Amino acid sequence: MRWPTRKQAAPTDLAGAATLRGEGSLDRLTEALLTVDADSASAALRTLATTPRVIARLDEHARRVRWWAPDSPLVRRVGRRMRDDPANPAAVALATTHGDGHVRERAVQRLLTAPHPDLVPFLVLRTADWVKPVRDRARAGLTLLLADDPDTYLPGVLGMAVLGNARHRGGFAHTQAVASLLAASPELRERLLATSGRAERRLILELGLSHGWWPPQTVLAAAPDVSVRVRAAEAACRQAVWTRQLDTLRRLAHHRHTEVRAVALTGLVRAGEDGAVAAHLADTSPLIRAIARDAARRAGVDALGHYRAAVTGAEPAPGAIAGLAETGGEAGTPLLRALLTHPSGRVRAAAVRALRQLDAVPVDETVPLLRDPSPAVVREATAALRPFTRRVPDDIARGLLTDPHRAELRQAGYRLLSVRGVAERLRAALLLAADPDPRLARRAVADATGLARGAASPGWRGRSWPALDVPPAGIAELADLTDKAAPALGPGTARMLHAWLGASTRAAG
Repeated sequence: MRWPTRKQAAPTDLAGAATLRGEGSLDRLTEALLTVDADSASAALRTLATTPRVIARLDEHARRVRWWAPDSPLVRRVGRRMRDDPANPAAVALATTHGDGHVRERAVQRLLTAPHPDLVPFLVLRTADWVKPVRDRARAGLTLLLADDPDTYLPGVLGMAVLGNARHRGGFAHTQAVASLLAASPELRERLLATSGRAERRLILELGLSHGWWPPQTVLAAAPDVSVRVRAAEAACRQAVWTRQLDTLRRLAHHRHTEVRAVALTGLVRAGEDGAVAAHLADTSPLIRAIARDAARRAGVDALGHYRAAVTGAEPAPGAIAGLAETGGEAGTPLLRALLTHPSGRVRAAAVRALRQLDAVPVDETVPLLRDPSPAVVREATAALRPFTRRVPDDIARGLLTDPHRAELRQAGYRLLSVRGVAERLRAALLLAADPDPRLARRAVADATGLARGAASPGWRGRSWPALDVPPAGIAELADLTDKAAPALGPGTARMLHAWLGASTRAAG
């Protein structure tokens, strides 16, 4: 990435900088902020304000630079920039991260003299400063800004306050942000809910649930994660049970998230609707099926009979297939084996998974499924056959590994061969090191590197290379594969592998 000069600095450049990782990227981000002009500084800081973690990492990086290189040119330039260009918000932002407490205190004073909404994340950081004068000045300023104009400053405070809450002294800013949210107008809360990040939305929704800002159904629709969804579902279902709004419970019982369905079904059970709960016997979730079977027992419904009837139908539901495995035991095995040739890939995959759960995998019938048209069936068949990998013919396993068209087949071959021993695992990793599928290639390179490093130091003393139990022709093949995979493996791994193979050749001779 080419970094801008002073006249070229633009928000888009800083947006790219904010996504980089590593210490070098933080230096380049600092350079970009040093070169941005005053006209573009606001837009640049607005870009950074959307990524509180980057601002926090920038602050931590500045501290390390000050500790280990207090006379570095970068540190001196940050101090000079605020002195020479005090009206530039970017210069003030960088100065608040300076390692010298006097510089930070002057930067906080400058920030509070001319407050800027895009600078408040840097002010929040200083409310947890370890130097008391800096910390006290920043805390007093933040309190006044939020009290005087929350509509302007709370959006910039919220993300950094939530991020810093777990840090030492970070609770002050979080408390101020919560207090400001509690006193905010409904319009501001709605705007923050629509524009904030995941962690901020979680805080807003949890406060909204506690204080009745929105109906539980609204919170449930906007919930960013499981914890908020569960709390919202519990509130909605509790209200529905108290007011006998059974339609609400039935609707939530078909929610796409398992945790919501579980809470809704529990509400129906408490309302005495065991028959309605038993209708979910074929749900995709094991938890929901368990709740439904318990309700079916009370309602006098034969769950096992229901599952047997379902799997013999024209289009068995995967949940019914799983339910038969959970309740039918070995008696259900013939019905499940009959589904291995079903026209639907979903049904075949569910049948293989159910047979594996019962430890009743028919190896001879499952091996052909390794080349099934459905990737899901291939994955399930591979998982089912791994304990029986020696019963899978070599030509089939190796043919999967070298399939030129389907990545899921190469992955299946790799998973089957990688449990056959070190030599077979190394051979498979070398074959896939340059695979066109990047995920397979990364995994193969990581495995080959791990094997090479483990062989380089087999014991805590690392005295010798362990010999591979393969004939000389096999070692020659592995050496050839290592040469072909060397560009993907890197010179270090290739060198270790050749040393290992050489030691194995000498041991065999």
